[in-house]
Amino acid sequence: MSQGTAKRGRSGGVSEARERLLGTATKIFYAEGIHSVGVDRIIAEAQVTRATLYRHFTGKEELVLAYLDVADRGIRSQVASAREGAGSPADEVRAVAAAIADGIRSPGFRGCAFLNAVAEYPDPAHPVHQAVLAHRQWFLETVTDLLAQAGHEPADEAGRHVVMLRDGAMAAGCLFDPELVCATFLRGVEGVLSRRAE
Repeated sequence: MSQGTAKRGRSGGVSEARERLLGTATKIFYAEGIHSVGVDRIIAEAQVTRATLYRHFTGKEELVLAYLDVADRGIRSQVASAREGAGSPADEVRAVAAAIADGIRSPGFRGCAFLNAVAEYPDPAHPVHQAVLAHRQWFLETVTDLLAQAGHEPADEAGRHVVMLRDGAMAAGCLFDPELVCATFLRGVEGVLSRRAE
């Protein structure tokens, strides 16, 4: 559910209770996983009633989709901010990679919200799985487009390479020394950029 379709309170703004529910679910789902967290806990920690939850979300699945929508919008905003003023398309790729590395180094980092979610929803037809694929397709297309502008040919192969480097860094970043992981990731991205066809 996008911000534009969020249910609104009497004042016309997004409901405070909905935002509290979504904020609580986002924090817990990311830190502990989705299936391990029941709606009763989310209700208790958000300090709302069960009726309030169901007034804003049809159930846990819709809450999970809203959580992924928040994550998607956050990453899109992060990528857009990283690209602003970066200069060349190659520098934009570097800036996006640096922003990813900053996220890996941040306190409370627990990997990629989308990779974590898809591990819990392996059915390709499930709406959560579909939301993950849609986010990943956007990221792949964004990186591939930048690499094409930077002169890579074929850019789709280089784009897949960067996405795989990112996936590996996101998985390793919560298991090993994040500084070492980030340094390795950034070197890998630089290696992709250096292989640009003349």
